[in-house]
Amino acid sequence: MGMLSSVGVVLHPARAPQQAIDTIGAWARAKEMPLLGLPDEVGRLACDASPVPLDELAARSSLLVSIGGDGTMLRTLRLSRSARTPVLGVNFGRLGFLAEVDLAELPEALSAIDGHRYTLEARQAVTCASAAVGTDPMAAAAFNDIALVRVPGEGVAVVEVVVEGQPFVRYAADAVVVSTPTGSTAYSFSAGGPIVSPTVPGLLVIPAAAHSSFNRALMLNQDERLTLRLLPTCGRLAVEVDGNVTGQVGPGDELDFQVLPDAGRVVRLGQTTFYERARRKLGVEGSAEAG
Repeated sequence: MGMLSSVGVVLHPARAPQQAIDTIGAWARAKEMPLLGLPDEVGRLACDASPVPLDELAARSSLLVSIGGDGTMLRTLRLSRSARTPVLGVNFGRLGFLAEVDLAELPEALSAIDGHRYTLEARQAVTCASAAVGTDPMAAAAFNDIALVRVPGEGVAVVEVVVEGQPFVRYAADAVVVSTPTGSTAYSFSAGGPIVSPTVPGLLVIPAAAHSSFNRALMLNQDERLTLRLLPTCGRLAVEVDGNVTGQVGPGDELDFQVLPDAGRVVRLGQTTFYERARRKLGVEGSAEAG
């Protein structure tokens, strides 16, 4: 007997490839299991999917299938967090690190999952709590990163990094990014941060376009307490959670960060490794002198 009793589908906000929808719909009918979707998306599924409220989709699904790019995958992981529902990423975007299969591989992937031929890869999330953006740390959880970004026309981000209650360094930059290992290939990478295996338990702090001589990234253990203090010369900053603006902060504000070690679970079928995906999608070739 297969492990799946129901499948929930989360779609890219603007595109929905009919090929993937037809594949999932036919597979679910053959298995006589319900296909579920969000109320504002089932109209685009063009199949017999049942609408389920946003806060119930993960709990009522034994598998969530994300159809899109990494942005859709991140949204699906956030939906899955309370129920810890496994997420299969189906990529049809241009740059996907989180997705496990492409559209053509979807039928085989579903059969493998139903036949228990898969593993689950735990993914960390990072939360942010502040009196300025709300004191509930769970209200701002990111699987990639939380970034404090300069608002156009305002001053730069002037931020003190405090670890375990002790000030460590002050950054002046266009943005300061707090990234999970999963997010090391996203904003963090663009800002000059290292590529980090998603299995590493920790947090990265990276200044983007630093306005000071010290522009190095900082790697913390997941259990170390991280606080970012916005200094008096700091401008107004937008708080971006996985790329979505959730509020603004300014001089005098403090933001406390916490790691959720097993916040999401990504389905892996053993077809590729993180390093293979990173090398291919980032075009990693190394020095020409190395041959």
